[in-house]
Amino acid sequence: MKIKIQDEIKDALVSGQPVVALESTIISHGLPYPDNLATANALEEAVRQKGAVPATIAIFDGLPHIGLDAEKLALLADPNSKIEKVSRRDIPYLLSSRTHGATTVAATMLFAKTAGIAVFATGGIGGVHRGASASFDISADLPELARTSVCVVCAGPKAILDIPLTLEVLETSGVPVIGYQCDEVPAFWSQGGTGTSVPLRLDTADEIASLLRHKWQAGLEGGVLVTNPVPKADEIPALELQAAITSALEQAEIRGITGKKVTPYLLDHIREETDGRSLNTNKALVLNNARLAADIALSYSKK
Repeated sequence: MKIKIQDEIKDALVSGQPVVALESTIISHGLPYPDNLATANALEEAVRQKGAVPATIAIFDGLPHIGLDAEKLALLADPNSKIEKVSRRDIPYLLSSRTHGATTVAATMLFAKTAGIAVFATGGIGGVHRGASASFDISADLPELARTSVCVVCAGPKAILDIPLTLEVLETSGVPVIGYQCDEVPAFWSQGGTGTSVPLRLDTADEIASLLRHKWQAGLEGGVLVTNPVPKADEIPALELQAAITSALEQAEIRGITGKKVTPYLLDHIREETDGRSLNTNKALVLNNARLAADIALSYSKK
């Protein structure tokens, strides 16, 4: 696949310097303007401050870009740009139609692997939606984690999901799920409250990087999921969120919202229900994930 890699990132990859992939859906579909642009720039700066090179990924004119300049970040953030939300299944259309797209977790993983980037920071992953036994609504992020050898650092599955079933699918797929300094799977806006234990706890970036080396050197293809709880000062307690989540799910069903429109709708509804607090928490957790991802990439680069 033809991709365009920014010179700084290309040089870093050739010389073995740490690089952290960043998704672009959070810019175009996850946060409102102008918070989205400010957060995109803050994420890149957070990675740089840790000594790694940021690589925000998106598609422009049908060409996957690994690393974006200020003009392209601004285009992604502009609500009038009408940027497509792109998962794995959407990539052929974007390539053939030569249009612009913001990459989800699954698409970002795929392009990161193609470019040779081992570590990726996001907010939260998609997973098994509540009621999936009837709707079969399961995010493409899960099969991508099973097949693509990239370490994904997140604040856990999004709290709107069925988190125990999400962990079951990851177990079936052979994806190691690590709790960074935690024993319970975090729930995106909350440090805990999921009632689901992490399969494995590791407390340092060095330990995580060592696991990555041993997994992939052993020929065990596929991703690794690192769950990193939102900082305590920024979390919204799980019990407080339940009413907002329940309301959001009910409204989505009433309005017949399905497919890739579900998550953005639910996040918008919850932002309104929490008077904007979920937005601030979202920004805090993704920055926290970018810093940890940079630490892991730095350790992994010292192989």
